[in-house]
Amino acid sequence: MLDVVNLTHTYGSGPDAHRALGGIDLNVPEGQLVCVVGPSGCGKSTLLRSIAGLVRPTGGEVRVKGRPVTATPDDLAVVFQDYSRSLFPWMSVRDNVALPLRRRGLDRAARRTAAAEALAAVGLEIAAAKYPWQLSGGMQQRVAIARALAYRPSLLLMDEPFGSVDAQTREDLEDLVLAVRGHHRMTIVLITHDIDESVYVGDRVVVLTKAPAVVAADLRVDLPGPRDQIGTRELPAFVHLRSEVSRLVRGRPEFSMTPPHMMTPSHINKE
Repeated sequence: MLDVVNLTHTYGSGPDAHRALGGIDLNVPEGQLVCVVGPSGCGKSTLLRSIAGLVRPTGGEVRVKGRPVTATPDDLAVVFQDYSRSLFPWMSVRDNVALPLRRRGLDRAARRTAAAEALAAVGLEIAAAKYPWQLSGGMQQRVAIARALAYRPSLLLMDEPFGSVDAQTREDLEDLVLAVRGHHRMTIVLITHDIDESVYVGDRVVVLTKAPAVVAADLRVDLPGPRDQIGTRELPAFVHLRSEVSRLVRGRPEFSMTPPHMMTPSHINKE
């Protein structure tokens, strides 16, 4: 589904230039949910925006379904962290969700039907006629997720989508993403700064180094499903992997002995 090959990006030029990405290699098969974590300011959002075609990288290549990304692909959707700025306040919830479907060429009736189905999937069917400013932050983010679902993308990118909500709402939204992924078998790349979240929702956790970022480790998450906010987080395998990811993010990649069924580092950059 997604191939990122030696991706580099530098902001500015001359002595003030900032090299954000130092050569990222990443492969995401269809149907997988990959979480990307790393130190603050390491270039996680730059990576996501490069994948989305919103930033033209300095070097390297991004391919979605084998096709080079030179602009935003038609079968890709992005859910941003700042949900309040991604929704139009003068449009109803239903119309916000249906808006991107015009790009699909659907008529008004088909757009409304698709929007209603997407809102039902995130538990917001009763809020269809309301406006975003009438909803809580968590509900607004559900609307943003519903808009992405209605579009039925092959690849869904999420840029720290739960960073601005309270802890309880965050857990609810994490479970929502898992439910959506399970139902639609959607390929998802989720950028997060929350290590626990990355282990809880991900099939893999990709850890980036400090800028200029490269892949420090690509870890398989082998936890039983369905996952549960309490039971899963109490598992020894969850606690162990969370600790390993935390060490890597903090630049201390000393791995303890780990049974293969718990965690498999498929790539570690030794630089």
